[in-house]
Amino acid sequence: MPSPDDTARERAHRLWGGRFGGASAALLDALNRSIDVDFRLWPFDVQLSKAWAVALWQAGVLTLDESRRMEAGLDAVGIELAAGTRPLTSDEDVHTMIDRMLSAEIGPLAAKLHTGRSRNDQVATATRLWCADAATQLAEAVRALQRVLLVHAEGLGETLMPAYTHLQRAQPVSAAHWILGHFWPLDRDHDRILQAGRSAIAALPLGAGAIAGSAYPVSRVLLKESLGFTGLTPNSIDAVGDRDFVAELLFALTLLGVHVSRLAEDLILFGSSEFGFVQFGDQFTTGSSMMPQKRNPDALELTRASSARMLGDLVGLVTTLKGLPSGYNKDMQDDKRALFDAVDTMQLVLPAVGGAVAELKFSADRMSAALSSTMMATDLADYLVRKGATFREAHQAVGEIVRAAEAKRVELGALPLETYAAAHHLFGADVFDALSPRASTEQREVPGGTGPNAVRDQIEAARAALRPPRETPRGNEMPLLAVG
Repeated sequence: MPSPDDTARERAHRLWGGRFGGASAALLDALNRSIDVDFRLWPFDVQLSKAWAVALWQAGVLTLDESRRMEAGLDAVGIELAAGTRPLTSDEDVHTMIDRMLSAEIGPLAAKLHTGRSRNDQVATATRLWCADAATQLAEAVRALQRVLLVHAEGLGETLMPAYTHLQRAQPVSAAHWILGHFWPLDRDHDRILQAGRSAIAALPLGAGAIAGSAYPVSRVLLKESLGFTGLTPNSIDAVGDRDFVAELLFALTLLGVHVSRLAEDLILFGSSEFGFVQFGDQFTTGSSMMPQKRNPDALELTRASSARMLGDLVGLVTTLKGLPSGYNKDMQDDKRALFDAVDTMQLVLPAVGGAVAELKFSADRMSAALSSTMMATDLADYLVRKGATFREAHQAVGEIVRAAEAKRVELGALPLETYAAAHHLFGADVFDALSPRASTEQREVPGGTGPNAVRDQIEAARAALRPPRETPRGNEMPLLAVG
């Protein structure tokens, strides 16, 4: 049981409670306590609190000396937290913890920091800053995976393989073209994640108060400049109730999860004995507890499962938000559980996928052996079209030839010329040239196609996409200091 002194200290550093005559139930405290989740917001809470201390000086609430002492105290709190200081059981959330630690540093002056602001606009601001920072890290992790894919694409050279539709062999493609088919979805993910980060800092909530705005003439414009936001929230009710920026980042991560899951699925299939297109390495696979021969692609399988986690976090958040009235509601405290889980999971998944892909070895022989003349059926139809047939009649004629090959259980190249001539009079002795996988790919030089020149252009475009952009500041961030 806590002593009366412990209870008094706890209530002194709560940011609420004056209208309550007794202590809250322990079960409520356990449910309400969020410090175990939101503790990681501390760098951003310290950052915005320093900016708020300066704003209070400019508004005439603090003297210059008080503002400077408050900034120095918050710096000291930040040093302690960076050194590993952990929450006490009495800390309800990260804001309460920082308030307590600041009081230990500068005494009663710390009680003035909360003037004119609420935990509602405070947590909204800290979460936005955290999202922007996380988006930057995640975008770079996506780039790292893209670089691994590009290295393989460059190394695969002229290797050909089957492409699949409905998981059935369709047409021959360059192996580099296949792997770049996973590069470009990741490129869109990279851009979406960065956009979600920009969206997070597009509107500053600080100054919105609990719901109606601050009663003190703080300069929200200077707060915006100080914290690197690009705009201000136009409505205080919306400011504290808005979690669109969290949903946007979760949506971007959900699509990223889908894309890395599809890459993982391709590789798991292609690494099976039935395909044998790729061989897994040792560092990102495991063995079987019973079967000594097994090499299991666990990193890739866990990647597939992680995409379900991303979707669950997104659906959980959006479902929570859709039932809320306007303004802040305590349900929104759970936004960070979903957000942090999705980001933490993806920060584990991306390096693991990159590692698994980096150590892959590709079997050009197995890929080539999987090609068959039947896959050139479309090329046979194109052959007839170039000789004057319509594509519809060409499609019909080639369908008859495929049926004849199936009946004889042979490849198209094993059929005699007479079978072709019987299907369409335009087939000549040169028809067998159209059954070459290499010739098939060489004809597909449209931009984005699998022709050798088109793939070389695509590789160059991928290299360009990975080149770092010119340095630009994040928003219009600038230091805001209390100076005389």
